[in-house]
Amino acid sequence: MTKWVVFDYGEVICGRTTALPDLAATLGVPHDDFEPPYWRHRGAYDRGATDLQYWSAIGRDLGVTVDESTSDSLTAIDIGGWSKVEPASLELLAALDEAGAALALLSNAPSSFARFAERQDWAGHFRVRVFSGDIGVAKPDPEIFRHLLSRLGAKAGDCLFFDDRESNVDGARAVGLRAHVWHGPEAARGEF
Repeated sequence: MTKWVVFDYGEVICGRTTALPDLAATLGVPHDDFEPPYWRHRGAYDRGATDLQYWSAIGRDLGVTVDESTSDSLTAIDIGGWSKVEPASLELLAALDEAGAALALLSNAPSSFARFAERQDWAGHFRVRVFSGDIGVAKPDPEIFRHLLSRLGAKAGDCLFFDDRESNVDGARAVGLRAHVWHGPEAARGEF
């Protein structure tokens, strides 16, 4: 029986970031040079590294010094790039919420994004929101799923989880959640 429906955020509720060209331009480097370190250091950022630590690590890889002001600018651009929500996903969340479904969010995201997300209207659909940057552990680590279950006060089998990454779905299944790769709102409806 499904007691909780749990959603990832990135590339489930929102589309893929559009900010990489602007981030690269802010650092004065070519996009093709910028993108590899952006993703290479993202895991540490999602596990609690500060904004300045993250952007400085990227800067070191690119031979660019990143001060606090530049870090703040990059963070704002990055948040903007991940803030474009998918209308069809929001319609699904609203319909589930209106029907009384217990919804939770489980996102690999830095704390700065978490504070932004909590202020968005769509966040109100979720009774529980867990961001990896706040707890220092990220999907697919089993510990983040155990943390989620503790917050929900639920058994793993009572949770239906959607994520765009197979590795995160596998991690959820290993802990006992019923989990599916996200293929859009219509496909998700078939799993309820």
